Amino acid sequence: MLAKFFRKKIIIPAMVGGACLFLFVFFGPPDVYTRTSSPEFCASCHVMEYQHDAWFKTGVHRQIKCVDCHLPNDNFARHMVWKGIDGTKDVVLFYGRMFSGDQAISGHGKAVAQENCVRCHEGTVSRITMGERTCWSCHRRITHKAPLAGGLF
Repeated sequence: MLAKFFRKKIIIPAMVGGACLFLFVFFGPPDVYTRTSSPEFCASCHVMEYQHDAWFKTGVHRQIKCVDCHLPNDNFARHMVWKGIDGTKDVVLFYGRMFSGDQAISGHGKAVAQENCVRCHEGTVSRITMGERTCWSCHRRITHKAPLAGGLF
């Protein structure tokens, strides 16, 4: 009885809502996927202006988009799931005024960024013993903070 009620009142509406959201993203306003993947869209949240400026002014990886480093890019389904999760989280935190002044990458975000570093620079990384180090342990200019603070190199 309770399972039937739960299924009827929560699971089915959630599935219909998810399907509607999926259809909206893919067949809704033109280029919504492209626009929400642009660095300008990421910088539209006031809390990301510093990171956007650091990315734009340093020239390191300026030719690629935020989503190229900060979302999984090993397969489309995983990319879309995390785009939805991270985008929803960012909207809730930003409009709910639940963020702190300092933006820090999460543990999951660090793992994704590391995966993407290794994926893009596979030839170089294959010749290095990484151990527990991350790519930005040495390449500090890619962290969005050091370049505008006077640089580390």
